[in-house]
Amino acid sequence: MSRLDLLPGAGPVLSLRHALYRAGRDHRGGIGALATDMLLDPATGYDTLQKKLNPTEERRWPNPDELEDIIRLTQDPRLLDALNRPAGVVWFKPMAVTATNDALEALAKMMQRQAEFVGSLHDGGADNRWKPDEVDALRHTGHQVIRKILGIIAGAEQAMLAGEDRHDG
Repeated sequence: MSRLDLLPGAGPVLSLRHALYRAGRDHRGGIGALATDMLLDPATGYDTLQKKLNPTEERRWPNPDELEDIIRLTQDPRLLDALNRPAGVVWFKPMAVTATNDALEALAKMMQRQAEFVGSLHDGGADNRWKPDEVDALRHTGHQVIRKILGIIAGAEQAMLAGEDRHDG
């Protein structure tokens, strides 16, 4: 089992190849545990999966069934981002956040930090010359904000439905 990290210091915006590697490596127990969770052959499955997830391997990729298992088992947001980025869509996993004043204040603070970040990218906007890494970072930040807001909305809806159940029952 390799303990050498092939992507030290990788940022939050990863290519699909790098996101697959990170999802496997960061899975609880690493790629070996992921191979076991995927019910791959113990004799060859770990080695095969490790080669398929190696970010420098050009010829081997997980097949569609393996990719589906990797997504289901790791639920790694970096992998979900890398899969959806080419289509220009935002993924959202419903995770209700209680819509309390504290949650709303936390959202406001997070949005203020995000706004400061977006403001720090003024160089790209000033001359209308955006660099790919600036656009990637801006997209990543926007998707995070959207997911947080949708989580609070889901929490508010959940609380509303729970309140309706108490009144109806």
